[in-house]
Amino acid sequence: MHNILPIGVLVSGSGTNLQSLIDACQKKQIQAEIKVVISNKPDVLALQRAKNANIPAFVVEYPTQTDRNLIEKNITQILKNHGVTLVVLAGFMKVLGKTFLEKFPGRVINIHPSLLPVFPGMNAQKQAFEAGVKESGATVHFVDEGCDTGPIILQEKVPILKTDTLEDLRLRILEKEHIILPKAVDLLAKNKVKLINHKVHWEES
Repeated sequence: MHNILPIGVLVSGSGTNLQSLIDACQKKQIQAEIKVVISNKPDVLALQRAKNANIPAFVVEYPTQTDRNLIEKNITQILKNHGVTLVVLAGFMKVLGKTFLEKFPGRVINIHPSLLPVFPGMNAQKQAFEAGVKESGATVHFVDEGCDTGPIILQEKVPILKTDTLEDLRLRILEKEHIILPKAVDLLAKNKVKLINHKVHWEES
């Protein structure tokens, strides 16, 4: 039996991916426990989801004049205080810097609504929709200092249908996100996947 992995989840919005992790933890589908939730915005639904699940939640805003390192030290401190060893970015709309990533080497993952490396950054679904590609999808990847450039852990494809609206596509990608994010956390909890020298290594099962 593996130990339960203590995770911290960083959010910025409605928190549907956070909810998928809360549900998976509660149903014991994954060997992880959410120790703390941190949002860079107050009054978002994700904070209410944390509260409903009795998970400690904090708001750490990014005031424009404030040094990013200072903000990230604050986030790091909260995560460390709660014993977090894996950080999950679930719709966290800020790029984390070197100072933060060095505190959790190979232990920060992100969910992104496209088949990376295509369509990184903001509005990935809209980028794919407007580009006229036949498929898009969702990606869980390790976080590095770039924007959605880290090594890929899991991907799931989603076809783009001729009848799709942007919202149709967004929701279908979101369904896949809710599947692969808990799956990736569980792989890390069971040490089935690791980041070594910026490459993803899979343990032979």
